[in-house]
Order: sequence, then structure tokens, then C-alpha cells
Amino acid sequence: MREDVGRLKRRAEFLRVAASRRKWAAPGLILQAADAVVAQNPGIRVGFTCSKKVGNAVERNRAKRRLREAARAVLALEALPAHDYVLIGRPETLRRPYSLLLQDLRTALKRVGAARATPKADER
Repeated sequence: MREDVGRLKRRAEFLRVAASRRKWAAPGLILQAADAVVAQNPGIRVGFTCSKKVGNAVERNRAKRRLREAARAVLALEALPAHDYVLIGRPETLRRPYSLLLQDLRTALKRVGAARATPKADER
């Protein structure tokens, strides 16, 4: 059974994750990670953002949709629980093949030290 992945929505939550200084920039995305405030939520929470460097509003929304789908496919199974994550879109997010975007996210999880040792066998 997959864990529910919550959302980060308030600016203060994004700033707290950024202040943790745990981040990795991959060609298709930037991942920031922080330990969650466990009293509030012991699960995984994720937020998405794109700056105007990515493109106009249509392109930024498309990039965020791609990041949401990548997070849905990877985070619930491979990310450590009790962590908050922020996925930041890059201009390459729009052009990168989806399989490479998933690989970028998996690599970033390992680099920030937030990947599970092995994905749960019953959830693969």
C-alpha cells in the first residue's frame, strides 16, 4: 500500500525546507529536503515551484504537472518518511524525457540522503 503524500502550500513551509540547506540540482529538477516537523505530520509532504526562468505561465504549469507526476511515481515508494521535499522546475524540465526526469529525482533523493535503502517489496 502506498503512503499518502501530503502537500506543502504555505511560503513559510517552503522557506523552512530551503533553510535546511539539503539540496541537489539535477538537469531536470532541483530537490530540497528537510526533516518534517513530526508533531504535525509524520508522512511525506512535497511542494512544487517554478520561477519565470522556466517560461511563461503555461510552461511553468506544464513543468509543475510533470514534477507532480514524477513525485507521485517516485516519492511514495523511495523517499524517507517524516521528510518534507520541494521540487523546483528548471527550463530543462519541459524538454527532458520522462524516464530521465524520474532518474533525476531518484538520484537527487540519494544525494540529499533522503532515499530509502531499498523500495518496499510489496509496493514495487
